[in-house]
Amino acid sequence: MVEPRTPGKVHRRRSRFRSDLHPSAAAPMTLCPFEDTAVWHLAPLALTRAAGDLRVGARLLLDTQRAAFPEAGRLVLHTRPPAAGVTAQEHPEAEVNAPLAGPTLFVNQRWRVTPGPLLDAVRAAAQPGRSPLAFVCGEAFLAAWHPDPPSDLLAREALDLEAFGGIPVEEAEGAVLVGRLWHLVEDLPARIAEDLNALGALGQHDGADVHAGALLVHPDRIHLAPGATVRPGAVLNAEDGPIRLEAGAVVEENAVVRGPCWLGPKSAVKMAGRVDGSAVGPQSKVGGEVHESVVHSFSNKAHDGYLGNSYLGRWCNLGADTNTSNLKNDYGEVSLFDAVEQAFVATGRQFLGLVMGDHSKCSINTMFNTGTVVGVFCNLFGSGFPPRHVPSFAWGGAEGLEPYRLDKALRVAEAVLARRSLPLTEADRALLAAVFERTAAERERLAAG
Repeated sequence: MVEPRTPGKVHRRRSRFRSDLHPSAAAPMTLCPFEDTAVWHLAPLALTRAAGDLRVGARLLLDTQRAAFPEAGRLVLHTRPPAAGVTAQEHPEAEVNAPLAGPTLFVNQRWRVTPGPLLDAVRAAAQPGRSPLAFVCGEAFLAAWHPDPPSDLLAREALDLEAFGGIPVEEAEGAVLVGRLWHLVEDLPARIAEDLNALGALGQHDGADVHAGALLVHPDRIHLAPGATVRPGAVLNAEDGPIRLEAGAVVEENAVVRGPCWLGPKSAVKMAGRVDGSAVGPQSKVGGEVHESVVHSFSNKAHDGYLGNSYLGRWCNLGADTNTSNLKNDYGEVSLFDAVEQAFVATGRQFLGLVMGDHSKCSINTMFNTGTVVGVFCNLFGSGFPPRHVPSFAWGGAEGLEPYRLDKALRVAEAVLARRSLPLTEADRALLAAVFERTAAERERLAAG
């Protein structure tokens, strides 16, 4: 899962990855998760957020990075200027694109950090008195330690290895870098299980409302936060992996949740819903069947229909009886549209459903073909299968698409957010306007046929 990078004139050495290298004391430092140019491969999902705010299990990519380096005294997030305002809004605890000073550890926001020799090696390098050192995995720039980086380094839209002025480079192996859209749903059940084990407190149910008619299978592998609710007839089966319900999450009557599975704060599995191997983000509602999928947050698939091996962004809504195909009839490899290549590319995957950008909606009975990518702010309706690539701010369906006006889209967004008592901020508006401009060429090609 690594992406190409133009190699610079740097000295490389092979990492020994000694697992006994652990810092003896936590040194004050800045943690700076950064973006590189490969982030554009993650459009449309990365168009409306920093790469670190993509969910890759129960946690965001940024969550894994912060958990790996808890000793950092300052958090500075680097992102593209159009996304800076929304990123600052999402992370009031952090500084965004701020000047740097003093010892700083840079980590690629696309890196899903897990314990192991690679993390040990990066932690060992990020110590007082250590010289600058960068880590690469294949052709991807993974991380860098610098005791005194240039203060204006984050003025760049994307960081690459050459920005660090030829510091020594260590070859790394084993990093999981999210470089393409399908990487977001690869090994999803295993990732959720890892996240839930890392979060801990499995077997804790204090403060949850569990009806006597509900069934918890392997309750020692189930975490129910205070305020979580499990209604009569619901089944939570942790036989194949852990389950975690956050505060305010609800599993309604006769619904089945099979682990590994994570339900975020104030999320809901509707009556008779079936969910397995999936992460359902904060304030999202799911019904029907959801299999090995991510629902990022504030999105609804509340009715019957199938969602498999798919990823929904924020503020999406799937109409009743919407279905996604996640397997081709010939059992062949699925291709997926790549925004950088502006073409469908091979994924190496047999199972892959729908990727839907933020604020997109579809009507009742919508059918999505295997490996469909829907952009930001699309409104899909009508009979037949919509195209396998729908550009951002497009309106229509199988019979044709036309541009979706920005002013009208923003009015819809304002109304949708108001239903959750949330405002559409100036930062939100500015980012959506930037997405509209960036994706204009895709809509022009659509109009040209």
